[in-house]
Amino acid sequence: MLPLPLKIFSKNRNKRNCSKYNDNSKTLAIMHRQQNIENLLKEWRNAQPLNTALQRRFDQAFTIDFNYNSNHLEGNTLTYGQTKLLLLFGKIKGEALFRDCEEMKAHNVGLEMMKVEALDKERPLSENFIRDLNRTILAGDFFKISHDGSYRYKIHTGVYKTRPNSIITAAGEMFDYASPEETPSFMGDLVKWYNSEEQKAVLSAVELASLFHYRYIRIHPFEDGNGRIARLLVNYILLRHTYPMVVIPTADRKNYLNTLSQCDENTGKEPYNGANATLEQIKPFYDYIYAFVVKKLDFSVQMIKGLVSDISETDGEQQKQPIVTDIVSVNVSANVSVKDRIVDIIAQMPAITVKELAKMLSVTERTIYRQIEILKTENKIERVGADKTGYWKIN
Repeated sequence: MLPLPLKIFSKNRNKRNCSKYNDNSKTLAIMHRQQNIENLLKEWRNAQPLNTALQRRFDQAFTIDFNYNSNHLEGNTLTYGQTKLLLLFGKIKGEALFRDCEEMKAHNVGLEMMKVEALDKERPLSENFIRDLNRTILAGDFFKISHDGSYRYKIHTGVYKTRPNSIITAAGEMFDYASPEETPSFMGDLVKWYNSEEQKAVLSAVELASLFHYRYIRIHPFEDGNGRIARLLVNYILLRHTYPMVVIPTADRKNYLNTLSQCDENTGKEPYNGANATLEQIKPFYDYIYAFVVKKLDFSVQMIKGLVSDISETDGEQQKQPIVTDIVSVNVSANVSVKDRIVDIIAQMPAITVKELAKMLSVTERTIYRQIEILKTENKIERVGADKTGYWKIN
């Protein structure tokens, strides 16, 4: 047993020294964390542009994962497998709500819109773009049933709310977002603040993204689609600053909402305070987003180095939902070869069989075998492991 330290200093001085030690420890931890993300970000940026095949894998995996999870967080009923088939091939298997299918496809259009906008560095963020994004992902105006089921009302997309959208918390208390009257002013201030901070380049992309998300959610400017817009704009900010985009998985929904709730406690219930929250007040949410960004950076760098092969960000159990291929038919047009489609498909489904590929592409198994041999000869793909238990790897 180590001897107790001699009490040379006064009690107060000991407290001051202990406090100073803790402050130094926190500072060192922050510096170490910052260095870690900077190193990963440097590796990621130095690897750009990625080769065509790898970029395709990243893009397709993110398309499926982000669309599925962001919509599923808001109650979309499509399974992971249905989402894959719908977005890759325009087909659906099993029972599915028409509205859910339309919104999933529309959300993917919104994702592509966001990427184009983010990469246009000459164009600042605008309220018009945010309104267009809302109109796009919700696929036009529609009707919703009231919570008590007594009436239905029309959701107007692409315009700021005309009725309050307060919620009842788990504690049974009323929690108010910005009123319809406050919303235009708050949104104008939010967009001006973001464009100004981007020009100043003082806040990091992760700080900007997390703070924008929280302030936007506290305004809740639209009658529907606010969560999806918030997550799209987080990735708008990350992509604009050359970070990889992130997915908040539906499996982590409870932590996601609890973290936002912690920030609500820090800022208070007044909508104005939420819409002007400080970075210190939303630190729990900043840490939450930061962890996902570091994880994605680390994962992406490993992928580039060939250390990992599965690039999905969706919970494994949800991915296990079966994809039935016996009714799926894909027309291969003259300008898209069977060989190219094989690469696209196995990028998303590395464990797919030759028989399943043949059914998906409406060709014979012999054709698939022939095209696979060509791809192997061109060193574009390779088989890892046994025929039954292995998987395809894109080089």
